[in-house]
Amino acid sequence: MVVKRSAGLLVFRMPGGRLEVLLAHMGGPYWAARDAGAWTVPKGEHADDEAALAAARREFTEELGLPVPDGEPVPLGEARQAGGKVVTAWAVEGDLDPALVVPGTFAMEWPRGSGVTREFPEVDRVAWFAPEEAAERLVAGQRVFLERLAELVRGRDVP
Repeated sequence: MVVKRSAGLLVFRMPGGRLEVLLAHMGGPYWAARDAGAWTVPKGEHADDEAALAAARREFTEELGLPVPDGEPVPLGEARQAGGKVVTAWAVEGDLDPALVVPGTFAMEWPRGSGVTREFPEVDRVAWFAPEEAAERLVAGQRVFLERLAELVRGRDVP
């Protein structure tokens, strides 16, 4: 059995010493009316021969249309999602304006069985959230990354 792998970057900032994370709402008709459990770390699939961090950087740029923030990537490890896909994530400190996002697109048959192929944005919204809000919105299999990031920033000196 081939395990699908994805890699992503969980961008965070610390305004006033409070942790905030950048999440992306998944695009396409399936996710359009959903909020809880419909947000993700910007990420994407990669082949076994592509380094996961390189894939995470590539996917961030492809999905958001923006360069990766300059912060140093800190590994958050792996997590297996409900469908079996293994996601590897890194935390990167940085700041960006969600209004500047120009998402990539994907094509799919919609409505299913219609024979009509349409393009949809990979993500249709990007926003900053406090960890509690992020946990409510994030896909369940990725919530562990929030916990790991909170552990990393806990006790950190913030001006």
